[in-house]
Amino acid sequence: MDQQSAEIIGTLFGGVFGIIYLVIIIAVVVAQWKIFEKAGKPGWASIIPIYNLIVFLEIINRPIWWIVFFLIPVVNIIFALVFLVISGLDLAKVFGKDTGFAIGLILLPVVFYMILGFSDAQYQGAGGAKSYDDGILDRG
Repeated sequence: MDQQSAEIIGTLFGGVFGIIYLVIIIAVVVAQWKIFEKAGKPGWASIIPIYNLIVFLEIINRPIWWIVFFLIPVVNIIFALVFLVISGLDLAKVFGKDTGFAIGLILLPVVFYMILGFSDAQYQGAGGAKSYDDGILDRG
């Protein structure tokens, strides 16, 4: 195989993987958009950097000041890992899902975000309280 053939094959593989990557990214963005809408938030908020984190913290019932941890060097790396676990558990909880689903959100977020976004899962609010069509939470 000569140099030119190797470059053509490399370019083709790169293009194919690039297209697959783009399709996955678009699917995840659409799934997150749908998750935001299910939680009663504007879907477009999922594509605005930083604001999407603020809205996500509201959805999982965590304080907004947690964003500060993402701004502190070194701490942000550790907090990102902790946040991955906490947000997976909380997101599963507010949508009435079990611990197994939360583990899926933590270990395979691409797949489980799409499942959550495209399934008939309903946002149940803080503590997993049942949410009704009129948006009023049953707290007791």
